[in-house]
Amino acid sequence: MNICLDLTFPCLTDHALSSLHPECELIFQLKREELSCLQDVAEQANRSTEGCQPFWDAVVCWPHAVVGETVQRVCPAIFSLFKNNTGSVSRNCTGRGWSRPLPPYHVACSVDDDIPETEQTYFATVKLIYTVGYSISLAVLAVAVLILLLFRRLRCARNFIHIQLFITFILKAVAVFIKDATLFSSEDTNHCTLSTFACKASVVFCHYCVMANFFWLLVEALYLNSLLLSSFYRSCRCLWGFSLLGWGVPVLFILIWIGSRVYFEDTECWDINEDSPYWWIIKGPIIVSIAVNFMLFINIIRILMQKLNPRLIQFNNSSQYRRLTKSTLLLIPLFGTHYMFFNFLPDYFSINLRLCIELCMGSFQGLLVAILYCFLNQEVQAEVHMQWLRWQERSYGVVSPAAKGSQMDTPF
Repeated sequence: MNICLDLTFPCLTDHALSSLHPECELIFQLKREELSCLQDVAEQANRSTEGCQPFWDAVVCWPHAVVGETVQRVCPAIFSLFKNNTGSVSRNCTGRGWSRPLPPYHVACSVDDDIPETEQTYFATVKLIYTVGYSISLAVLAVAVLILLLFRRLRCARNFIHIQLFITFILKAVAVFIKDATLFSSEDTNHCTLSTFACKASVVFCHYCVMANFFWLLVEALYLNSLLLSSFYRSCRCLWGFSLLGWGVPVLFILIWIGSRVYFEDTECWDINEDSPYWWIIKGPIIVSIAVNFMLFINIIRILMQKLNPRLIQFNNSSQYRRLTKSTLLLIPLFGTHYMFFNFLPDYFSINLRLCIELCMGSFQGLLVAILYCFLNQEVQAEVHMQWLRWQERSYGVVSPAAKGSQMDTPF
């Protein structure tokens, strides 16, 4: 059975309806009942004009009634999605027309349309924080990319991979802004009926940027493991392979997911994925990349501990542990190791806490990565300082002292 409501309302099957988010299922079901009611009203238009005329009040269809008659209607069954028990509503047909529903719908049907003010404030605060976080991260990452591209001495395999990772963070921030502008441009936007090409394209672009970000985190982990194991050959083939993994593999999974949504689950704006088996086409590879990253993280910590073994090298123990701690803390944002904790929690676990951590803290990850792997990088600082002295020499004729090169404590 197909449900084609109007030109602005998508055509859905009963199977599609059953897979919708409960709030969207409520809207579609009410829309279907509205059409049925309006058809009945049209059929009774030429009948007696005495009494109260049939009409649709956005919730229940009321039939024709004579003056003095009381009509009772049961709350729509779809409201049972929110409460296990639903009541009934009555209206009196008076000489002036239909009376107000008694009791009101929100009392009889146990449905409250208003979102609590505290929840509205919370969501508005979360959106403000992650908007500020992504904006700052985008600006700082753009400067970091320019620095690594402009200075010829900084062009190496490690910084090439860093640049790609920075770009994924930039694209991720841009994708979030585009998605917000498309899906939340107006408070009146109905997400259940919004099914335009623009909104679907924004969702697809956002998912691709997120996947690419995770896969370039994986590339960083693979590269660093190769460096520590002395098995990395600095050749264009390796960089092409990393590029294919970071940019190409996400394209493959995104295309498969798009095909699945188009042919099997073309509902709403593709932004609701609850209980959808096709969501695992995207979520599965991300979880695998996080798990592999975590194993590589543990392996690198093991290698660092071996290299800092006091029986092999003569260093002060406290200094070694400080270096190990520093290296570990640097690796956590680079590998995205903190995602291990959140991705294996159930979806229903503390929604507000997940939103706060994943959106608010996640929006500042790009900023943290740019600071740690560009602005605090001793090679970058030395090169920027040298260029600054050369600029002073050219501009003011000041003889610059010899810039002292420095090496990084760690290969990352």
